[in-house]
Amino acid sequence: MNVALLSARMEEDRVMPKLKATTIPEYISASPKEAQKHLRDIYAILKSVAPDAREAIKWGNPMFEEKRILFAFAAYRTHLNFMPTPSALKPFKKDLAKYKTGKGSIQLPYDERLPKALIRRIAMFRSKELREKDVRWM
Repeated sequence: MNVALLSARMEEDRVMPKLKATTIPEYISASPKEAQKHLRDIYAILKSVAPDAREAIKWGNPMFEEKRILFAFAAYRTHLNFMPTPSALKPFKKDLAKYKTGKGSIQLPYDERLPKALIRRIAMFRSKELREKDVRWM
């Protein structure tokens, strides 16, 4: 498959909120209805893990930052992407076997239950590795 076609298909799968969100709650509200529950749930989990982190929208995606980017997430047509870091996913490889993963991301389909405990454990690991080892986001 050529790069242009692949890029077009990836963009087609992407669901961008209709308005340019400046906050995470705006991003969630502007996202498709089928995405909003998962987005609200992951937002609550990440906020509880990193309550003092700065919230931002960067490259069109919600992010949490402390010195560096902690984690990000994004809404797509059929799934939510949670992006901690490649290093934060390694210890959870066995737990993530049933999910489609990328270099530093996990695809979480909207038609499946959100693995809240797993997301919390990964986010806690990522927070700890940033604070203790200053591991970069990507």
